[in-house]
Amino acid sequence: MAKFVIMANQSTYNDIKKQVELSERGTLFFPDTFSQTGSSDAVRSALVRLCENNVLVRVAQGIYYYPKIDTKWGSGLIPPSIEEIAKGIAKRDKVRIAPTGSYALYQLGLSTQIPANIVFITDGSPRRITIGKGRGILFKHTSEMRTFAYQSQIMTLIVTAMREIGEGNVTDEQMGIIKTHLEKVNEEDFKHDIQLAPIWVRKALMNK
Repeated sequence: MAKFVIMANQSTYNDIKKQVELSERGTLFFPDTFSQTGSSDAVRSALVRLCENNVLVRVAQGIYYYPKIDTKWGSGLIPPSIEEIAKGIAKRDKVRIAPTGSYALYQLGLSTQIPANIVFITDGSPRRITIGKGRGILFKHTSEMRTFAYQSQIMTLIVTAMREIGEGNVTDEQMGIIKTHLEKVNEEDFKHDIQLAPIWVRKALMNK
C-alpha cells in the first residue's frame, strides 16, 4: 500500500511539473488548478517539492508562481506584482476586481507611496491574502456594480483616484498628470465611461 502511494505521489509530481513547465513564465497556480491530477494531499506534496526544487515559488498560502527570469540584466527571478496576484485570484474565483484609494493614486503616479496593504473592491467574497511580512491584498465586497462597468482600465483608475482625492481637492499638477493618462483612452471608451463618473469628475474630465 505504501509503495502504491509513493508511486501515485511521484506520478502526480511528474504530471504537475510537466504542466508547469509547459506554461508561460509568470503564470500563477493554485492547488485547485491540478484537482484532476491527483488527490489533494498528493497535489500539495507535489507543489511543496516543486518549490524545494526551485521550479515554483510560493508567494502566499495556496498561491504558487512559475517565475519569470530576468535575461536582460541577470538579476534572477522577477517576482509577480501585487496586481498580477490579485488578478490571478480574481480569475480563479471568477469575480471582478478594481483597485481603490491609495493604490489607484500610486498606479497613476499621483503618489509615490506604495501601500503595504493593497485594497481592491470586488463583487466576490471579502478576504485578506498575506504576502510576505507586513504586506497583503484586501478584497472588499461592494454592491456598487457601476465600478465594474468601465470599458477602460485607465478610466477606472482615474475616476477612483479622483474620488479618493475628493471634490475640490484635485490640484492643477494632479490634473496635468491625469490628462496625460487620458490621452491613452480611446474616444469610444471615453464617451462610454465618462457617463459612469460622478458629475464633478465628469465636468473636470470633459474639460481635458
